[in-house]
Amino acid sequence: MATKQITDASFQTDVLQSDKPVLVDFWAEWCGPCKMIGPSLEELSEELGEQVTIAKINIDENPDAPGNYGVRGIPTMILFKAGAPAATKVGAEPKGRIKAWLEGALA
Repeated sequence: MATKQITDASFQTDVLQSDKPVLVDFWAEWCGPCKMIGPSLEELSEELGEQVTIAKINIDENPDAPGNYGVRGIPTMILFKAGAPAATKVGAEPKGRIKAWLEGALA
């Protein structure tokens, strides 16, 4: 399962009303570290697709969601469970660290 592109308009349906946890990656085209973690998130989406949806939202095109959740630096990843933020990670990390953090937050 590939990562899902979401927008401010789809955030309510795709994230807040999802029946399974959703990891939202807040990113921008000009952000080097965001591009570095992109392939890792694609791989994690394949590996953990049964447990979590991994979604990406471009903050330049969709300013409402980042503002609503206090995103000040990117990349920021927020795990939503049952429609509410459950865990947040700011900054780029190697895939293994992102996976360990995500699995811990899902448990």
